[in-house]
Amino acid sequence: MNKVEKNELIGLLDSMLNENKNFYLADISGLTAEQNSSLRRLCYKREVSLKVVKNTLLKKAFEKNSGDYTELYDTLVGNTSIMTSVSGNLPAKVIKEFRKKNEKPILKAAHIEETFYIGDEHLATLADLKSKDELIGDIITLLQSPAKNVISALQSSGSKLTSIVETLKTSNSANTSETKVESNIDSTDSEHSEDNANSEPTENQPENDQDTSKEK
Repeated sequence: MNKVEKNELIGLLDSMLNENKNFYLADISGLTAEQNSSLRRLCYKREVSLKVVKNTLLKKAFEKNSGDYTELYDTLVGNTSIMTSVSGNLPAKVIKEFRKKNEKPILKAAHIEETFYIGDEHLATLADLKSKDELIGDIITLLQSPAKNVISALQSSGSKLTSIVETLKTSNSANTSETKVESNIDSTDSEHSEDNANSEPTENQPENDQDTSKEK
């Protein structure tokens, strides 16, 4: 590889770092050709990119990039492959799955959302790490849950509220009818009383007439 080709590769690695803030450095040395092919097929299936890189060229790409990757310099020894993915936990899941039947890859380091993870002991943590989209989804779900509970409660009690209102309307209507009946009864009794009062002088009228005749 001549100098021009090296510079081109450094430029490609620098662009990759700008486009992928989540990446892993792994050691896949010692895998057979068949194992290597199986690993690449698994990466392709899980939408994870896997590329073997030279440590010297990757370090130059780190130095050229605007980010600070000095913490990774000590890991650039021996075999190094760089794994990238949109989700920060996918490469770790691929490594963990593949290692169920194989000893490699070994996690050398990872850079996830501006955080460095150095050493294979972080593999389980990284595999369980939720991506930014997953965290946003969890937050949205938590925010929506109280609102959904309130709406559900209102909907379930809506029929009860309607029933109560209808009962109150019926009760008010019944009370109004009873009031009208009582009013009519009182009015009728009053009319009867007036009629009786008017009829009493008529009954006494003959006596008055007799008294008048005697005086004469």
